[in-house]
Amino acid sequence: MSIFRSLRHYNYRLFFTGQAISLIGTWMQRVAISWLVYRLTGSAFLLGLITFLSLIPSLVLAPYAGSYVDRHNKYKILVITQVILMLQAGALALMIWFKVYDMFWIAALSLVQGLVNAFDVTARQSLMVNLIDDKEDLPNAIALNSSMFNAARLIGPALAGVILSTLGEDICFLINFVSFIAVLGCMVMMKLKLTEHQKSNENIWMDLKKGYDYLKSSPDLASMVLMMAASSLLVIPFTTLLPVFAKDIFNGNATTFGWFESAAGFGAFFGAIYMATLKAGQNLQKIVMLSGILLAVSVVALAISPSLVLALICTGLAALGLMAQTSSINTYLQTHADDVMRGRTLSYYIMAYQGVLPIGSLLMGYLAHLFGTQVVVAFEGVAGLLIVAAFVYNERHRNQFKGSAMSLN
Repeated sequence: MSIFRSLRHYNYRLFFTGQAISLIGTWMQRVAISWLVYRLTGSAFLLGLITFLSLIPSLVLAPYAGSYVDRHNKYKILVITQVILMLQAGALALMIWFKVYDMFWIAALSLVQGLVNAFDVTARQSLMVNLIDDKEDLPNAIALNSSMFNAARLIGPALAGVILSTLGEDICFLINFVSFIAVLGCMVMMKLKLTEHQKSNENIWMDLKKGYDYLKSSPDLASMVLMMAASSLLVIPFTTLLPVFAKDIFNGNATTFGWFESAAGFGAFFGAIYMATLKAGQNLQKIVMLSGILLAVSVVALAISPSLVLALICTGLAALGLMAQTSSINTYLQTHADDVMRGRTLSYYIMAYQGVLPIGSLLMGYLAHLFGTQVVVAFEGVAGLLIVAAFVYNERHRNQFKGSAMSLN
């Protein structure tokens, strides 16, 4: 089937298999941490703070990580980061097993995860092009990667909801620890032939400036990164407040929270499947706009949902729009960036997505504490519509300017 065509590549097939297993454990850990923090503290602000600590390093380190990855062996970097993340999951499991419910150490381990992820995600995204022999299959591989990520988001929280209510948070962390064995095993079996780019003799900060200058001189790439940053700051943080919807607004428990996460995974999975069916040459800018509108409208609807069932449906639709938007932007950047600048270009995407998101999570968590969760989530949806409007205006203005310049020539 054409939807799975990138799986015919040996290295990508191994990567896909290992990540599919590991990501289920990763999502179980994410749900377990969110539930643990909110169960112990009852604070939407602390919930946002933990998310902030796990993602903020990407804002500071992502451009540096992109330059570092462009200079070094991506495969080796990925192996090292996976080992460290495995140890981090093991430390969390031991801590909760011995009932050390210390917010400082939970926050510290979340910060460690964020520091490692700044390099891990950049290396993983940049390595993708080396896993595919036929570059025409790259967009399909990116979409399938997103499908796998969101299938894990569907399965992981559902399992976490059951395990949290029966066995406890520590078992979720332990399962995540064990799941990294699959990733490392598959990576050892890979047969990669990485093209070694000549390492720059310049200071790494000069390499960073070159990455910024390249993005600045490519307005089509820059507009995608800016839209991602705006969404991460003002719209996507609605996901951080899902435990509040589950526990307080709909009077649920850990299983209810698992339903919200699974609904998000279900919608995102369908969004990823749609992206995987797209043929080469599709208008990705149009998909970014339409998916942004779906995301924003669904978030507003979630805020005013009178019933749990309707809230779950809105969560799924919002996740579908979010999936299509982020995957379209990712695919556009990977297929339009120069090979020698790919790591640095993707690092700015990661900074805009995972780096800005913790600031948004912290901000929205604080605003939810002041004004109420439903009011803040409704604001996020309205902000999403304004962001799409600004993106549409910028694209039309840029295209008109380009057309005028060509006619003058």
